[in-house]
Amino acid sequence: MSASPDGDRLFTIKYDQYSNMIFKMTLMYLNNSMDCEDVMQEVFIRLLKKGDEFKDNEHEKRWVLRITINCCIDKIRKNEKQKALPLDEGILVTESEEEDHLAQLIVGLPESIKGPIHLHYYEGYKVHEISRILGIGTSAVKMRLKRGREMLKLLLGEE
Repeated sequence: MSASPDGDRLFTIKYDQYSNMIFKMTLMYLNNSMDCEDVMQEVFIRLLKKGDEFKDNEHEKRWVLRITINCCIDKIRKNEKQKALPLDEGILVTESEEEDHLAQLIVGLPESIKGPIHLHYYEGYKVHEISRILGIGTSAVKMRLKRGREMLKLLLGEE
């Protein structure tokens, strides 16, 4: 894919539209700035290669979220195989200390629960939308959200 003025303009539009959302999602999964940048780059490359094959903006956004999660999981697996360096401390950017503390707790949740929690509480998706994004049943999404809330209550109660 060669660089062109139209390609540069398209990249800028897509970057402005999705970069913040992708970065927040990657931080929830990876909590490592270098890995987050790698995943963001991969997601944008895939998005630009995909072109305009989407029905509408919501279809494109769901696709971006799904690819972001997949790339994060791939990165985690790759890091586990390579015995990755420890995660960055305090990298999550939030509005308050309470939000920062909660975000750090979410980072520690199991991989299967992080995605639904982030999509529901940070991105504002409903259960049926999360189900479509993650490719799992609505009952599985509800259960993962319930388990995530229970885990967070336990963690907050221990403190």
